[in-house]
Amino acid sequence: MDRVLPRVFVTPQSATWLPRLLHTLRLWQQRAQTRRQLAQLDARQLADAGISASERLEELEKPFWR
Repeated sequence: MDRVLPRVFVTPQSATWLPRLLHTLRLWQQRAQTRRQLAQLDARQLADAGISASERLEELEKPFWR
């Protein structure tokens, strides 16, 4: 099976700010959603995922942009 790489188009920097902004906003949204889900896990589910309570707290204290 051959692997096809996407073509890379060079565009002016001013034309790429909107896609980068949208990507960043989506990433922040995903982080916030994942952390909300993490906050809802009980002790058994955390153990199944291999996450300690202290690791969970550490992750939940982070702002969405980190």
